[in-house]
Amino acid sequence: MPRKLITFDWAIKKLLRSKANFGILEGFLSELLFTDITIVEILESESNKETEDNKYNRVDIKVKDASGQLILVEIQHTREYDFVLRMLPDTEEVIPEHVRSGNSFSGISKVISVNIIFFDFHGSTDYIYHGATTFEGIHTHQILQLSEKQRELLGPRKIADLCPEYYIIDVKSFDNVVRDALDQWIYFLKNTEIKESFFAKGLAEAKEKLAVLAMSDAELQVYEAFEYKLHHRASLYEGTFVLGKIEGRMEARIEAEIEGKEEVARAMRRKGIPVSTISEVTGFAVEEIERMPGDNT
Repeated sequence: MPRKLITFDWAIKKLLRSKANFGILEGFLSELLFTDITIVEILESESNKETEDNKYNRVDIKVKDASGQLILVEIQHTREYDFVLRMLPDTEEVIPEHVRSGNSFSGISKVISVNIIFFDFHGSTDYIYHGATTFEGIHTHQILQLSEKQRELLGPRKIADLCPEYYIIDVKSFDNVVRDALDQWIYFLKNTEIKESFFAKGLAEAKEKLAVLAMSDAELQVYEAFEYKLHHRASLYEGTFVLGKIEGRMEARIEAEIEGKEEVARAMRRKGIPVSTISEVTGFAVEEIERMPGDNT
């Protein structure tokens, strides 16, 4: 039986920000970007702070590619339907957060946004999408190029090489047919399993360090609560958030979300999970949890 592994969103939230585990993310990014990636540092920002109100997991990383170029990579691992509305402003926030005041704009690093999504994307015929910025002439359809002086200042690059790039990995659309090393990573993202035959960069380390068996009892308890919440949230959003937003019933959505979180809290108490852990997972204060009706614990 394959070794049970931690889901990637939990790993991003709890484990992969540790320097000891950089090799896992380096492997994933190297396969995705087709160049050897070395993580320089995990960037501390408002986006990296852990709060219950964060509806998705995000980590900002400064990396160096095989040519030595510094790149800011933002990874979002989301199950939320409105991620496209956040994708652009979130990426734009990364640049000013990590550019020193007074530096020229020529020193701004390239930004790559990697979005791993876990829901049906309408009209999706592929499972990996890449977007880059180009400027096309309205009349001639010629792609705008940098001038010679601009290339001297910025290096022999295209405009698309300077502007943010976006990757969307539509995990649910992956057909589980492994064609190359990157597919091995996407198979893991979808199935939380790494087969013995897989050889992609970072997966051997992921198989070792993301094993559920390596977790302490306390860590396992929090992880199981997190997984329970994910399953409940998926049902809640499909049944309430999507339809409610389409039909304009935002008030119903908010009430349903609160009721859903209370249900999660009560279910966790019935399982004997400590109130402090329930508070961390659901965002309710300890006193609120203890006052919830219907619990005999």
